[in-house]
Amino acid sequence: MATVSFRKGFVLPHRKFTEKSKIEALGMPKKVVIPLQQHIGKECKPVVKVGDSVKVGQKIGESEGFVSAPVHSSVSGRVVEIKEWLHPLGKKVLSVVIEGNGKDDGFKENKNVEKLSREKLLKIIKEAGIVGMGGATFPTHVKLSPPKEKKIDTVILNGGECEPYLTTDHRLMMEFSSEIVKGLKILMKVVGAKKGFIGIENDKKDAIDVMRKAANGVEVVKLKTKYPQGAEKMLIKALMGRVVPLGGLPMDVGVVVNNVGTAKAVHDAVYFGKPLIERVVTVTGDVNEPKNVMVKVGMLVKDLIKECGGYKGTPKKVIMGGPMMGIAQSSDNVPVIKGSSGVLVLDDVEEPEERECIRCAKCVDYCPMNLMPVTIAKFGRADRIKQAEDYYANACFECGVCAYVCPSKIPLVKWIKYAKGKINENGKPKR
Repeated sequence: MATVSFRKGFVLPHRKFTEKSKIEALGMPKKVVIPLQQHIGKECKPVVKVGDSVKVGQKIGESEGFVSAPVHSSVSGRVVEIKEWLHPLGKKVLSVVIEGNGKDDGFKENKNVEKLSREKLLKIIKEAGIVGMGGATFPTHVKLSPPKEKKIDTVILNGGECEPYLTTDHRLMMEFSSEIVKGLKILMKVVGAKKGFIGIENDKKDAIDVMRKAANGVEVVKLKTKYPQGAEKMLIKALMGRVVPLGGLPMDVGVVVNNVGTAKAVHDAVYFGKPLIERVVTVTGDVNEPKNVMVKVGMLVKDLIKECGGYKGTPKKVIMGGPMMGIAQSSDNVPVIKGSSGVLVLDDVEEPEERECIRCAKCVDYCPMNLMPVTIAKFGRADRIKQAEDYYANACFECGVCAYVCPSKIPLVKWIKYAKGKINENGKPKR
């Protein structure tokens, strides 16, 4: 298959400084802070109390709703606090603080994976607390449980990693290609899909070669290197020519999309009984030793930075995630969570001065969802929420292209996000 893509979007600076850096496994942290909400949906209820001893992989938060995912301890040790703690999303969330003892008892391997039914596989994925690891953190078992009338024929893995700086998925594909393919096969079995695709941007030629060698009946497709190529609706359009309707979901066109990291986590849960307690994080930017590291969920960012040689200077901005869709942190005393793909440190950030819109329409020209960002943002800023909804504010997935190309430096995503929040407060948005 030739290189494929979607209309619009933007080619961003590469800045993948760690793409050749092999994943380095960090040791057990002395302290972890594990939020009881690391997913879209209902917060978990703690099932441990202060003073309890816990083991690696032990469930410490039970999900109480369908759209939720249980939380597990990433270390062995003792629960010392259960309290509100600053979360990477900027709010405080009930969290379990554990002092580690350095022990790791491991997990029990499952040697009969091929004999497991769809229902059993789905239960394992749910109990392992697996969520979308590309950053969205949508519970994976929910994505794999479409209504009966929604027939899924294809599972797509996103290996695009189109944001600058981030190399988490690239290194996972280079070092865990077989596990990713096995995870994809499990996902296909759960939803009954006959076809599987892995989409990888063509600037990752080494990853394409490695994944094609491991493919085993699934198709590895080259994607044009362009942002936001990794967004699920863009992937579906590029790979299959299907268009997800406004307000719709991939299952509406017979597709489930997951990140390659999610497939690796599914493999580990099914083959080794390992819940989602660690993930690969790219630590880059103005740190002394940029690298890709395997991090225990709950490790504090300030401790992670120390493991990477510390800050080069005085950071002006610390971003959890990439520069386009990541979230700037008010403190480095926040934990790594299941959706933390990167920690980006920037010393030379200057906040641009906003000017009046010059009606150049660049935001419209480049919007991958064919929206009118400046109009939606204007309605959001004026609290004209009904008009923002009429212009399909909720179809925006906040990729940031509009704000990036805007010559007037208007914070378009900020006001679109505000409008979306108000729409969702007011009830179910229209499709």
